Amino acid sequence: MLTAEKVYSVLEKKYPRAEIALTHKNPLELLISVILSAQCTDKRVNIVTKKLFKKYRKAEDYAYGDLDKLKEMIRSTGFYNAKAKNIQNACKIIVEKYHGKVPSTMKELISLPGVARKTANIVLSNAFGKIEGIAVDTHVKRISYRLGLTKNTNPVKIEQDLIKVLSKNKWNHFTYLIIEHGRAICKAPIPICSECVFNKECPKVGVIKSK
Repeated sequence: MLTAEKVYSVLEKKYPRAEIALTHKNPLELLISVILSAQCTDKRVNIVTKKLFKKYRKAEDYAYGDLDKLKEMIRSTGFYNAKAKNIQNACKIIVEKYHGKVPSTMKELISLPGVARKTANIVLSNAFGKIEGIAVDTHVKRISYRLGLTKNTNPVKIEQDLIKVLSKNKWNHFTYLIIEHGRAICKAPIPICSECVFNKECPKVGVIKSK
């Protein structure tokens, strides 16, 4: 039976350079990048933010700038109407309530438009060094389920399952190890099980077809 600790240990050796792929220099840039990454690749987000961050440098720029121009700049990330509105409204709150600084607690972050626990966990851990949970993105959701580390499909419940069986000092890095494995091997919809280090032990929950 696979355990979260074993999965971590094996993947840590396989992907020694696993880390957050979103390019950012400060908490605001990270927050914007994570919001844009919903249903979009990190590679695409980095292409978009390279120009975006030159134009928008402070929360005020997003909060009171032209919404249509913001939409146009982030269009290629998908769902740009909703993302632009969330970014603008979140930044208005950051300016008016937090004096232009991204808040650094889970409660404050998830109160912002477009920010759920996944985004908050990423910002807290990577921008402020605060580990309060595990960021459950599509890769973590899919692979944790396939490996039998959780029986849930709801991200919040998956997070609760994982933090019970994994040491806290591993919570942050676990996400990026799983992401690397998801991109390389345990892909959606068809994983490459024949090349997976867990092939013999993995229960392959929900896997109908594999390579």
